[in-house]
Amino acid sequence: MNEHPSSPTQFVISHCIQKGGTEVPSNKDVTSLDWYCDGTLLATGSYDGYARIWTTDGRLASTLGQHKGPTVALKWNKNGNYILSARFDKTTIIWDASTSQCTQKFAFHSATALDVDWQSNVSFASCSTDQCIHVCKLGSDKPTKSFQGHTNEVNAIKWDPQGNLLASCSHDIVYSEQETCVHDSQAEIYTIKWSSTGLGTKNPNMNLILVSASFDSTVRLWDVERGLCIHTLTKHSEPVYSVDKYVLI
Repeated sequence: MNEHPSSPTQFVISHCIQKGGTEVPSNKDVTSLDWYCDGTLLATGSYDGYARIWTTDGRLASTLGQHKGPTVALKWNKNGNYILSARFDKTTIIWDASTSQCTQKFAFHSATALDVDWQSNVSFASCSTDQCIHVCKLGSDKPTKSFQGHTNEVNAIKWDPQGNLLASCSHDIVYSEQETCVHDSQAEIYTIKWSSTGLGTKNPNMNLILVSASFDSTVRLWDVERGLCIHTLTKHSEPVYSVDKYVLI
């Protein structure tokens, strides 16, 4: 029992699989997680091939079918009716969150899909170790747009707050809509995040900034309009894996 009611409640969410009619721990890595827009549901992806939805009290709400290989990344759309997943088997899938059924599968990559990001409630971008980026739309049987500007696997992609600019990172950063490339890191850029500034945000008068985290132990802030690094944070001593649009970690 919690002796301090004001302290946070902690839950351990165990990912299990059916084996011989019994639930047993999958003992596989959890690769990704994403909160539903109102914070009441949590989606997780795992190396055991399943994507799952959980309630805030740690209860398994639904399982989104078994993948043919690990789920590498997943994202809720803004409406919360679809979940998008990137898979080791080269495909991306839009799932109906209410029925747990596959709404549409997209098989355009020639290698593992590494990341996905929604542009709108029905369109998204995906990137892969095949060095390609595809922009796809629910109901369409081919990409609406494709980019091939990188020379190495594409680790992450992010749409800006308005859904007009798509940033991607590998050993460099490419602003796909402007075809602007910047490269100031000495090692692989692992992830990127847009600031909550510029048109379409609560801070429309502030410049739009892109933040990158690199294996060279740095975090860099980029002026998108000029394609220039305006700040470099160097207090880390090991590779940086994550950044937040409000607080850098």
